[in-house]
Amino acid sequence: MGTPSLRVLFVVEECNPNWSSVPLEGYHYFRTLNNLVDVTLVTHERNRAGLEKANISPQNITYISESTLAKRYYQWALRLIPQGMNNWPLYHVLTYPIYAEFNHKVYEQFHTAVEAREYDLVHALTPMMPRYPVKLVQACQQTPFLLGPVNGGIPFSEGFPEIAKQEFAYLNFFRSLGRWLIPGYRQTYEQAHRVLAGSTYTYQLLKRLFDISDDRIQIFYENGIAEGVFTPAPPTSNNTLKLLFVGRLVPYKCADVVVEVISRLPSELRSQVHLTIVGDGPQRSSLAAQVSELELEEQIQLVGWVEQTETAAYYQQADVFCFPSVREFGGAVVLEAMACGLPCIVVNYGGVGEYVTTETGFKLAPVSRSQLVTDMMQAIQTFCQDRPLLEQMSQKAVQRAAAFQWPRKAQAMVEIYHKLLP
Repeated sequence: MGTPSLRVLFVVEECNPNWSSVPLEGYHYFRTLNNLVDVTLVTHERNRAGLEKANISPQNITYISESTLAKRYYQWALRLIPQGMNNWPLYHVLTYPIYAEFNHKVYEQFHTAVEAREYDLVHALTPMMPRYPVKLVQACQQTPFLLGPVNGGIPFSEGFPEIAKQEFAYLNFFRSLGRWLIPGYRQTYEQAHRVLAGSTYTYQLLKRLFDISDDRIQIFYENGIAEGVFTPAPPTSNNTLKLLFVGRLVPYKCADVVVEVISRLPSELRSQVHLTIVGDGPQRSSLAAQVSELELEEQIQLVGWVEQTETAAYYQQADVFCFPSVREFGGAVVLEAMACGLPCIVVNYGGVGEYVTTETGFKLAPVSRSQLVTDMMQAIQTFCQDRPLLEQMSQKAVQRAAAFQWPRKAQAMVEIYHKLLP
């Protein structure tokens, strides 16, 4: 339990320890902040089972229910998306009314208490994409309102038009429409006392869109590391360079690029390399076919989906993390890999390029697919031929990742809270 010195109303629509990505991040923020301050969590009813299983005190949580109409609408909306949830732009547009209902109910239930200053601060965390309003900001005339970290908005690099097409990027014009059509969207950013941006790109985007002054916005990377879960394993004397990819098997993650890189390595190096691909998604069957066609069954293993906590064992068995995603905002897997001592090969575009430094891996320019293949080949060859460099980067990666452990991030967030207090 947190201390009663600072009362925080914490609005986290997605907060679930049993899910991945943003809901899991929301849970870790709540879990660690709850040890430092007096947190009242406001979250969606769908998270109740997960939070109760985690033994979180129900006295600190208000669950916002979903109407029967909203449940029916959600099922109807999913049927309108031929590609399922892989068509993210259309998915976010069609499911916005679900969030809108949650947003309105939070305001109706808490605006009086906020106006009466029953809380010292209001912090809205999820959804983390910079496209959602928070109506409760209207009640924060006398109470500091903190938004974020929000992250996203980055377009596809011009060097990857085919991937952009596969990911339905042409529908991203909905973002611009939403800024003008969604009630309260601009007001949220214009009235927030502080906005946290999860990447440099988002920081610059929000400053430009809403003319936010420097004292009202700062960078605060969204992802963290679960303490005690992702740790380095003792070094081994195996001569094989063990490469690892962890992530959803979708076009923009570019697992197929890593497969192509392995196929193009000189034969004497290819025999020294083994790649493990952990994850599932619509590209899994095509990746399996690619591996078979290139006769790389000896060099590449497709594991499939595993529980998030089980990925630690795969990181600890690997030497290098290969993650050439060409449009990544958070990239928690990169931090997890670094915490386990893996130098990382990433594309320097979006959030992951800010996690990895020249001391902890290679950051490749998003010029084109062919250039990405060439540059990744060179990076892998460097690690094959320079094991001392690999070991040096491994040590630096662990040091770099330590700053992202959730307790440290929670402490940094509390420091922001105190700076916002009158």
